[in-house]
Amino acid sequence: MKRIFYTTIITLALIVATIIPLTGLSVEASTKNPFTDVKESNSHAKAILNLYNNGIITGTTATTYEPGKPATRGEAALFLANALGLRGIADQKTLFKDVPSSSKYYDAVTALSNVGIVNGYGDEFRPNATLTRAQLAKMLTIGFELLQSTQTKTKFMDVNKLTDEATKQYIQTLVDYGITKGTTATTFSPNMKLTRGQLATFLYNAIEAKSDDLTVISVE
Repeated sequence: MKRIFYTTIITLALIVATIIPLTGLSVEASTKNPFTDVKESNSHAKAILNLYNNGIITGTTATTYEPGKPATRGEAALFLANALGLRGIADQKTLFKDVPSSSKYYDAVTALSNVGIVNGYGDEFRPNATLTRAQLAKMLTIGFELLQSTQTKTKFMDVNKLTDEATKQYIQTLVDYGITKGTTATTFSPNMKLTRGQLATFLYNAIEAKSDDLTVISVE
């Protein structure tokens, strides 16, 4: 698996985190498919199997992935941290009361939070809450250090109706990098619950976009 290593060291009350993002995925093992519910015809199959075989995502069981199931905030944090190669350190303090050190999401959530990639709701992270497509756009833009768009008008009619200008820019950033084409040619469905299949495809496309070092073209 190819990686380009760079280190971001942020000290917050003696907490240090290292970000090591993937910039390419091994394709040799991507045909191994333990999931009975991920058929070749599934539009997310390529991303799911590639990321699974590269150790980035996991199934809901040993033989199921449940691509149509809504993705949770905890799952998204875990998979994103795996994709970035980001881990916390052993003596980090719990930031969120609902993500104790015994949680499987603890290292990922704590590390991502300490470098500003994810935020909580006060002293809660709500790992079991569902994630929206717009929320993931922010996580990917910040996590993969994408060149953020300055555009606040997109090709998506439903995005243009949003009042949060930053959210529009995060979504346009994904369009600029070819990470998303939307749910239709003119809609992104920013408030739609993200599925586990969509999460895999977004992550796969982000890794590939970063690997290709695409030239970002702003949309006028």
